[in-house]
Amino acid sequence: MLILKIETMGDFFDSVANSFHNNLIVGDAYLIVLKGLLVTIEISALGLLFGTLLGAVFCSFRMSRIKIFRKLFQLIIAILRGSPVLLLLMILYYVVFASSRIDAVIIAVVAFAFNSGAHIAEIMRSALEAVDKKQLEAARMLGFSKTKAFIYITLPQAGRIAKPVYQGAIVNLIQWTSVVGYVTITDLTRTLNVIGARTGDPFFILFLGILIYLGLSYSVYMLFSIGKKRSE
Repeated sequence: MLILKIETMGDFFDSVANSFHNNLIVGDAYLIVLKGLLVTIEISALGLLFGTLLGAVFCSFRMSRIKIFRKLFQLIIAILRGSPVLLLLMILYYVVFASSRIDAVIIAVVAFAFNSGAHIAEIMRSALEAVDKKQLEAARMLGFSKTKAFIYITLPQAGRIAKPVYQGAIVNLIQWTSVVGYVTITDLTRTLNVIGARTGDPFFILFLGILIYLGLSYSVYMLFSIGKKRSE
C-alpha cells in the first residue's frame, strides 16, 4: 500500500512537472505571462490612480450645496456603478473611440477610472458623512478655518473609516481587469487562455492564473496592513 501511494505521488509530481514545462518553459511562455501580468498591473494601477482622483471630484459635486450639481452627479454615479464595466469598456472601444488610434490600454484605463471612480466617490461620501459633525463645530469655535478643520479633523477620520472599503475596491478593480481581453488587450487572463489552448492543458495554466490574481490581491492587503502598523 505504501509503495502504491509513493508511486501515485510520483506520477502526480511528474504530471505537474510536465505541465509546468509545457505551459511555461516551451517557447519561453513564462516571458509572455510576465508581459501579460505587467499589462494587468499597469491598467490596475492607472485605473486606480485616475479613479481615485475622479472619485474625489464626483464626491465633491455629489455633496455640493448646489442642488443641480448634487442631483446630476448622483445620477452619473448611479449609472456608472450600475453598469457592468465590460459593457462600458466595449462601448468606449467599439463606439466612442472606434475611429481613433488611441491605444486599447488607454481606453481600458479610462473605462476602469470612470467605473472605479463612481464606487470610490460613494466610499468617500459615506466616510465623510460618518464623521461626527460636532467635532467640526468645536474646531470652528477654537478658531480653525473651514479648510483647516476639514484637513485636520474630518479627513483623517474619514480616511480611517473608508480604508477597509477602499481596500476592497482595489482588489475588485484588479479582478475586473480580467475582461480587457474582449477589446484585444493581451493581459494576464488572455495570455493564460492562449497558452492553455496551445498546450491543450488549460487546468494547470488557469489554476496558475488564480494563484497570480490571489497574489496580487493579498499584496494589496499586505500594503494596507503595513501602512496600518506604521500609523499605529
